[in-house]
Amino acid sequence: MASMDVPADTPRQAERAEVRATARPTLSWVTLALMTTASVASLRAAPTMAVYGLACVFLYLVPAIVFLLPTALVSAELASGWSGGVYRWVSEGLSKPLGFLAVWCQFAMTIFYYPSLLAFVASTIAYVIDPSLASNGLYTAIVIMVLYWTGVWVSSRGTKALAGLSSWGLIIGTLIPGTLLVVLGMVFLGQGNASAAPMTSDHLLPAWTGLASLVLIVNNFLSYSGMEMNAVHVSSLKNPAKEYPKSMFLAMGLVLLIFILPALAISWVVPANQLSLTAGVMQAFDAFFSHFHIGWMTPIAAVMLISAALGGMLTWLAGPSKGLLEISRSEGYLPPFLQKLNKFGIQQNILVTQGVVTTVIALLYALIPNVSNVYWIFSTITTQVYLIVYLLMFVAAMRLRKTQPDHPRGYRVPALGLLCTVGLLASLAALAIGFVPPSQFGSGSVWSYVLLIGSGLIILGLLIPWAFLKFRKPGWRTEAAEEGGTS
Repeated sequence: MASMDVPADTPRQAERAEVRATARPTLSWVTLALMTTASVASLRAAPTMAVYGLACVFLYLVPAIVFLLPTALVSAELASGWSGGVYRWVSEGLSKPLGFLAVWCQFAMTIFYYPSLLAFVASTIAYVIDPSLASNGLYTAIVIMVLYWTGVWVSSRGTKALAGLSSWGLIIGTLIPGTLLVVLGMVFLGQGNASAAPMTSDHLLPAWTGLASLVLIVNNFLSYSGMEMNAVHVSSLKNPAKEYPKSMFLAMGLVLLIFILPALAISWVVPANQLSLTAGVMQAFDAFFSHFHIGWMTPIAAVMLISAALGGMLTWLAGPSKGLLEISRSEGYLPPFLQKLNKFGIQQNILVTQGVVTTVIALLYALIPNVSNVYWIFSTITTQVYLIVYLLMFVAAMRLRKTQPDHPRGYRVPALGLLCTVGLLASLAALAIGFVPPSQFGSGSVWSYVLLIGSGLIILGLLIPWAFLKFRKPGWRTEAAEEGGTS
């Protein structure tokens, strides 16, 4: 029987391969554009740009051209030629240790991302309970810790029921409240009310008060991050070479509308000097609802924003850590303690360790008086760490074109070298500008700010992964790699 199984299996495998080739799942380019929009667009960053009024159009458009577009197109070529995400791309193009650095930074940025996300949730909840709590650091710290550890508990049990919230996040927490915000703003202006921010052509560009006046543009790089996640779907298009660029241009247009219009609506009703970077969206809703005498809608808007944010957190909580775990089990990058799975097959020790660090970070909200300042610092560190991923990705893409020019790719980027160079320079510029404190910090110590951002970047983005690589032992490899050798 055994000898008969061998020849019988060969045509069966060929048949399966033929079926897979002919029955490849397809996506329309419009569907992919909407998927990309859903994963990138959010209202959370709107208050950050609303500070600049009409100039937010410029501040959103520039990073879209020099960062969003190169990232989307370059990652599409990489995804169509090499499966496995950023680890595989960087490993093939540069080296396995740098591949680990890339996947580590992809995971590590969430350590600061979750506190800033949950600070937004805390300030939104405050508008339902007591608006004055939005600027209370102790309250914000408590909410962050309670919600994060609840999320860890849910994720560690392998619960999938709430994962669907992410697919509704675009509608519930972005499109409906965003559209409502813009409509209320247009009616507000249509009634003859003056805009809190000037809307004349003289204010299309940010007022130049030194380099600090442009620092908020750095936050927009993080707003556009994640495009490389959707590049994996490029092979599902019928004609990737033509349809993927169209899909990305449509997505970029939709994302810009979702980012720009609500930011403008906030600037119409909330003066820049009164705007909270965490509670700005609810400040605008509160002002509009009060003006139109429909204050009862404030809690409804808050619940919509909260549900979408929490749904996104639960969906993403185990994602990056799972990718890090799988690579570490086959290559031995993390100690066995962090590789252990609980009875539900979830990397609970990684989540708990991440939770301890998140708790320490949350306590800073209670220690630093200005919640908006803490929020900005965490957002900037998140961006700085994630930019390392893109720097490695752009360099790897250029090198792979030289070292493996004949490797099959479902999509080839025109002018790859130019796009990678633009993306690389933009990422380096954002990395440098991130060390300049924004104008809202006023008389705060510049060197203290630089020290905070630099420490976060060096420790989290470089020192910790270097330590794992330096001190790893052969026994850390808990799962034998099935495909050995390097290419």
